[in-house]
Amino acid sequence: MIEKRVQLAEAPALLVHGGDKLAAVRNGTILFHHGLGSKKEDNLIELRSLAARGFLAIGIDIVGHGERRYEDFESRMMADDAHAEVIEAVDATAREVPRIVDELIAAYDVNPARLGHCGISLGAIIGYGALLTEPRIRAAAPILGTPAWWVPAGDSPHLHPDLFFPVAILSQNAGMDENVPPDDAAWFHRMLTRYYRSDPERQRHVVFPDSGHFMTEKDWAAMWANVLAWFDLYLKGPRT
Repeated sequence: MIEKRVQLAEAPALLVHGGDKLAAVRNGTILFHHGLGSKKEDNLIELRSLAARGFLAIGIDIVGHGERRYEDFESRMMADDAHAEVIEAVDATAREVPRIVDELIAAYDVNPARLGHCGISLGAIIGYGALLTEPRIRAAAPILGTPAWWVPAGDSPHLHPDLFFPVAILSQNAGMDENVPPDDAAWFHRMLTRYYRSDPERQRHVVFPDSGHFMTEKDWAAMWANVLAWFDLYLKGPRT
């Protein structure tokens, strides 16, 4: 397993792949955003799992996190009234994805036809936005996220279900999630149905009814198995 720290546009990143990087690029490149208050290294297990599956996995520090953590992070991002600041970081992170992809193509020969995104919690919320800012993403697997950014702004992804097809999108939520309830994602996937009529299997929403935001070990294992299978099908497989 090879792990390399790099800078992609403004974002500190961690590239993880097996011994043959060219083979990983052929299988697909998956951008990965972590959760609130976390950093790219905190998802090494998931990055290594994707790499072991044959992909090039790229962990990215969200704006204000990790190597670019705000000095006043706690008061700025974790306070009860910090929602606007959090969404500002979400939006900024989603908007830098096209520059990251451009650099990956130029410097690492990444194939834009096999580009995916995965994120957990805040990273999943970013993922919905990234699907709008970066149309080259072909498959996405947001975990414990929502497409509704809870702000009166036209850029909230849930307002644009017509712009997602043909991205293969698997959203997974916990039924008892106290931080990010599954309702908004469920509603969004119902809206997606009309736009995915020509290929309805390309959008799917899974809820684990017995888990909260910190999922049970059993549910997390099942959820992650779904992620791997989704990218196998829609990045590696013939249906890209």
